[in-house]
Amino acid sequence: MSVKSRLLTAFCVVSLVAFACATSQQPGGTQPGGSSSVEELPEENKPAAGAATPAAPAGPQLQTVGGPEEGFTAKMPGAPQPQRNKVTIPAGDIVTAAWNANVENVGYAISLADYPVKVVAARPPEAFLNEARDGIIAQLKGTLKSEENITINDTYPGKAFVVSSENGEVKARSYLVGPRLYTMLALYNPSIGAPAADEFLRSLTLINPPPPVERKATRTRSTDGGTTSPTDAGTPATDAGTP
Repeated sequence: MSVKSRLLTAFCVVSLVAFACATSQQPGGTQPGGSSSVEELPEENKPAAGAATPAAPAGPQLQTVGGPEEGFTAKMPGAPQPQRNKVTIPAGDIVTAAWNANVENVGYAISLADYPVKVVAARPPEAFLNEARDGIIAQLKGTLKSEENITINDTYPGKAFVVSSENGEVKARSYLVGPRLYTMLALYNPSIGAPAADEFLRSLTLINPPPPVERKATRTRSTDGGTTSPTDAGTPATDAGTP
């Protein structure tokens, strides 16, 4: 696989993080170091000791994006329109789309990248998921705080992870569904939180998803110098004859 096509695995997520970082630095947004530009209340305006604590904000209203023509639906704030792109590599075209929103100083993003089937068949799913994760870490110049292997529809592999950085904290999920890589993320100030982030990240619903891509069998050379054979070809029966 070429360097160009490998870098495109993280192409969408890098652009989404850049968008979220830029919008979160607007007045009232997240500042470097995880602090907030929201001013502290003067002492006379703070609740008196023993007073009832105000209820936590419910978070922004989520709306459905995607649809049957996109192959998925998800719920995110705002009403973002997709930004589409296509990049041609020797193996074929990689078609991308991204939905971005910034609501209440939290950046939300969904991206998808449709790869040629032969590109996906040539590499393990973990490689695509790891590169999506590493692209976010590199763009934020952050560190991986936690990660977990997950699935969607009990079939397609995914990864949920959290990245910490001076630009804020990112909660993200990525899935490889057939030849398509989905990435969802929320960038926020960890001292304030993002009430809608978890609901957003859990909202991805697949519509008529393709079957998982069949991987090319790895071939290994036999110990007696014979020809190569697929590693999944099974072992010979014990009564297969004398050497």
